Amino acid sequence: MTPKIAIVTDTNACLDYIDHSYDIPILRSIIHLGDQEYIDFVELNAEQFYQKLKEDSSIDPKTSQPSNASMIEVYQSLLQKKYTDVIVVTISSKMSGIYGSAQVAAKAVPGITVHVFDSKSVAYAQAKMVLTAARMIEKNQSVSTILNALEVIRDNNHIYFAVDTLKYLVKNGRLSNAQGMVGSMFKIKPLLHVSDAGQVESVEKIRTFTKAVDRVIERYLEETAGKNVEPFICHANNPTMRDYITNQLKAHDATIDTVFSMPLTPAVGAHSGPGAIGLGYIVKTD
Repeated sequence: MTPKIAIVTDTNACLDYIDHSYDIPILRSIIHLGDQEYIDFVELNAEQFYQKLKEDSSIDPKTSQPSNASMIEVYQSLLQKKYTDVIVVTISSKMSGIYGSAQVAAKAVPGITVHVFDSKSVAYAQAKMVLTAARMIEKNQSVSTILNALEVIRDNNHIYFAVDTLKYLVKNGRLSNAQGMVGSMFKIKPLLHVSDAGQVESVEKIRTFTKAVDRVIERYLEETAGKNVEPFICHANNPTMRDYITNQLKAHDATIDTVFSMPLTPAVGAHSGPGAIGLGYIVKTD
């Protein structure tokens, strides 16, 4: 029997903010704002989320990952549609339990083979893997060929970012090397990155947000010199810094016409905090 392959991802890929024509189920996290709960994007999108934080700075946003029941429901729906295989591209397993839960849920749905792929990333890098898989499925590529292609993207991308406050990352346990920063962590604006292992780590301690953003640009330019890359910007409602970074890249390289940018969906923004901005790249390998 010819395999019929589906692609699934989670909220953290921010796929809702990218125009595409594929039918890709999304495992959605829940956003908790006080005593209110919202399904990411469906009931609360990025614009609405950041507006709520702006209107009430006392709000302490939290998230909960998609339930196992919701994952099982997605798998069962795909089984009913005669899919034989499902590739699930998740946020880094170092940032969330979604990867493990997706594996557990798969065991509850016999009759369909679920391949859970750890992106070791988040946002656009994760979305790039998802959309690449979708295009390859259209071309009738095999599961193994698709997974190999996703590994290439996973091994050839990097993102640096700056946050206006470490409060959200520390409170939600997303900053892996926060120890030692206590006492000064809310005063510094460190340069952060997503490591090869898929962890959010502090790379340099910087005193101002603007200097941290400038250092993000410097690191990006240092790493991409002489390479053919796809640049991207992800931000938590910070169009000013988005435009600043875009203009800096264009000034450095006259061949750059546009730089793809996207907002961080509430499930990601709840951890980065408003104003966070990331600049990353994916090395073009073909």
